[in-house]
Amino acid sequence: MLDFFFSLFSNDMGIDLGTANTLVFVKGQGIVLREPSVVAINKDTREVLAIGAEAKRMLGRTPSTIIAVRPLRNGVIADFEVTQEMIKYFIRKVHNRRSLLHPRVVIGIPSGITEVERRAVQESAIQAGARKVHLIEEPMAAAIGADLPISEPHGNFIVDIGGGTTETAIVSLGGMVVSKSLDIAGDEMDEAVMVHFRRKYNLLIGETTAEDVKIQIGSVFPLKEEKTMEVKGRDQATGLPKTVLITSEEVRQALMEPVQLILDVIKNTLEETPAELAADLVDRGIMLAGGGSLLRGLPDLIRQETELPVHRAADPLSCVALGTGKYLDELDYIQARGSDSVSSGRARS
Repeated sequence: MLDFFFSLFSNDMGIDLGTANTLVFVKGQGIVLREPSVVAINKDTREVLAIGAEAKRMLGRTPSTIIAVRPLRNGVIADFEVTQEMIKYFIRKVHNRRSLLHPRVVIGIPSGITEVERRAVQESAIQAGARKVHLIEEPMAAAIGADLPISEPHGNFIVDIGGGTTETAIVSLGGMVVSKSLDIAGDEMDEAVMVHFRRKYNLLIGETTAEDVKIQIGSVFPLKEEKTMEVKGRDQATGLPKTVLITSEEVRQALMEPVQLILDVIKNTLEETPAELAADLVDRGIMLAGGGSLLRGLPDLIRQETELPVHRAADPLSCVALGTGKYLDELDYIQARGSDSVSSGRARS
């Protein structure tokens, strides 16, 4: 009850700590921050020089003494100290300094991470100034954020395709009945584009350029009108700048390997779904969330492969962050009734 009283006066927040981007939801304000999960540091002294959007602009453009890194890989912490600095920066950037109380923080995490990795996320947030940290699995948060009726005794299928992981889950009665986590998502799609340029054109391009190609002309289903795009990079043979013209058909072929792995995990999830819940999906279908779901033609391809209706969330990029925000309300509901604990995998819709 005391924690519930404190929550009335502190800026409690939910964090979608993504491999590619971090979103922060502040209670009463909504999503107040969207920045890349990138940190620029001095390679020799480990001093943090920039975080977020400013650091991402440095990717591939820094002198030898400065490196721009993503401290999270495949949805988990790869560099504890740098992640801690990043979380601390984001919390302090949005926290109301007029409040003397530290915020409660709800953080979305991949469903497949280990207990050690869970503790690392919690410890990072505590060190960054959180009063209390609650973890919620990303597919559950995405399902809540996508407004799926998760508390009903019916099957709901959420597929959250982020930067580092693809999370799938069958949700019913407020819990995950089947869940899977695959470390193939948007970053691997970008890598597939980079590999295609190296193999076919002997051209080196960076992560930012590959992501731009994916966004501008990438697709996984034939387009009514195929697209072309000029791409600049460095010729591996001569070392000189070079420009090539690439087609959307080529990009589609390059993307199919990681996309097929995502299709496989969706099918595996369906195969493990209890028959009664699987029957619900014939009408309810599959809900897509995450930035990777914005890839052109992906709903059509999944629909073709599964023979189920496929929907994309109204705001797929924000689903996990919105879910953590609604989860904060659930904490208030439970604590107002005198309980101080809540399962990370259960929440009211």
